[in-house]
Amino acid sequence: MAKGEALQPMNHQMMGYDRTITMFSPDGRLLQVEYAKKTVRQGSTAIGIACKDGVVLLTDKRIVDKLVVPSSVEKIFQIDDHIGATAAGILSDARVLVERAQVKAQQHRMLYDTAIDTLSIVRDICDLKQICTQSGGLRPFGVSILVAGIDNGTIALYETDPTGIYFRYLATVIGEGEQVIEEILHKEYTEEMTVEDGLKLAIKCLTAFLGKDLKAERIDAAIIMASDKKFSKVHRTTIEKLVKGKK
Repeated sequence: MAKGEALQPMNHQMMGYDRTITMFSPDGRLLQVEYAKKTVRQGSTAIGIACKDGVVLLTDKRIVDKLVVPSSVEKIFQIDDHIGATAAGILSDARVLVERAQVKAQQHRMLYDTAIDTLSIVRDICDLKQICTQSGGLRPFGVSILVAGIDNGTIALYETDPTGIYFRYLATVIGEGEQVIEEILHKEYTEEMTVEDGLKLAIKCLTAFLGKDLKAERIDAAIIMASDKKFSKVHRTTIEKLVKGKK
């Protein structure tokens, strides 16, 4: 290096701060966790909407190969009778977390003879996610999960991210198209919406992002009504009608 030549700052990758989950960069960032968040943003879209009479979960299966059987792609999961979930990011990571949540819900029923509350499921998922941000030899879960449920008449919708943070939302979106869809939700969501209105809004959001690429077979949706507290998938014919109505 010539005399008087300034030493150029090295980027984080060159300095190796992204090689381990337990090492902070000089500006206080865990780069592996940030990479996990980028994975979520590249995942297929998932939308959750809390309505006055229930909660809606709707997701894009993003089927890119015409030889794939659409019904074999699962992105909405039932955790308990009154709790459902969907995800964006690495779906195999989501499956592991959902199966853990299903076991916890059943254990709670066996021990206490009562249904588990949604927040307990969310906290358990986030506790495991957080452990994976501070343990050597592990990597963060590359997935965000929306968890929705009905607790004693209260409609709950939570979003968890790879860091183990969770927030309760009235309406939210994860995955690709997040910015476009968030703008629509902020403008058009109201707490007086019914589940039917919520489904229509979610379809409108996906249509705004996907445009002509939106097809009924790409969509998976589920609702949980406050009246009966029962998770149920939305029938294919209902989705087809809603998609046709938005085109």
